[in-house]
Order: sequence, then structure tokens, then C-alpha cells
Amino acid sequence: MTSLDIVRQFLSEMSAVEGVAALLILVNVWLITRRSIWNYAFGIVGVAIYGWVFFHAKLYSDMLLQVFFLVVQLYGLQQWRKSRAEAGEVVVERLRNGERLAWLAGIVAAVAAWGWLMHRLTDASFPWWDAGVAMTSVAAQILMSVRKLENWWLWMVANVLSIGLYAAKALWITTGLYVVLLGLAIWGLARWQAARHEARA
Repeated sequence: MTSLDIVRQFLSEMSAVEGVAALLILVNVWLITRRSIWNYAFGIVGVAIYGWVFFHAKLYSDMLLQVFFLVVQLYGLQQWRKSRAEAGEVVVERLRNGERLAWLAGIVAAVAAWGWLMHRLTDASFPWWDAGVAMTSVAAQILMSVRKLENWWLWMVANVLSIGLYAAKALWITTGLYVVLLGLAIWGLARWQAARHEARA
């Protein structure tokens, strides 16, 4: 196989729908790093499209995750509006040490339970790996919705897991998206830490 054949195969495996979803999610996360409430407009549409993409890739945990994201996006929009109304901006908060340990234990238990269900009840590809992405993302999304700084650490873990998973499924646009999202998560953490320090000062 020549290099030109490899490029052609790579392009043929890409989906225009996947590309649109990836672009929407990139804008969504970029706006989150800036604590802009407009992130939700792009996020809601992006996760709806990705639900369809993951269904066709038989990544059922990720498909169901998009449904969850739709619900939590609406909850997050309410929380961010409330914070902005009360403080004039979206205020960044942190978890206490005990809360961090509780979240970590919950994620581990959720990955084990969900991975087992996907393995036993479906024909899911990589059920445990997919469960790791899904449950870490669930926790990250909830923490982001309530403006906790730790959400960015969890997004970094989820993004690293996602890069390998989507490459294994030849979802190349999505693989590239998660490489960029990893960078945005690092940047988002830095921006939210700076905002928290400024607020406290």
C-alpha cells in the first residue's frame, strides 16, 4: 500500500457528520475555558450529533453518554446563569480533599459496573475501555456544570483514554478532536486556576 493509498483510506473513513460534531465540541470547550455561558449552545447540538456517530460505531457507552450530556448541559446552563446573576461572573470553586476521594472511588466503581454491563449485555467494542471514557466523562461533566476546578483534571484523563479508543475504531476526526481537547483541558485548567486566584485576591 502506497502513502497515497493510506491517505485515501484515511479520508474515506472520515464522516462529514463526525467533522461537524467535532467542530461544535471544539467551540463548546473553547468557550468553557473562557467561562462563557454561550458554550451550551454549541455543546447541546454537538453531543446530539455525536450520539448518532457513536451509535453507528457500536460505542454504546459513549452513545448513552451523549444523552446524559444533553441533560447535564441543561442543568449546567441553569447553574452558570445563577452564578453569573449572583456574582456577575461564572465563579470557579474547588472540591475539598474528602470530596475528591469520594469522587475518585465513585468513578472506579462506576467504570467497573458499567464495563461489566456493556461486556455482558451488548456487542460493544472495547466495553471496559469505553466505560472508562464514559464514567470519567460523566464525573467531569457534572463537576464542570457546578463550576469545580477539578473537572479539568478528569477531562485530561478522559481525553487521553479517548484518543486511543477512537483511533482503535478508526474515528480519525474524533481522535484528532480529542488531541486538541486534551490541549484545551490543560489550557482550561490554567485559566480557571488564574480566575480563582484573581477572585480570591
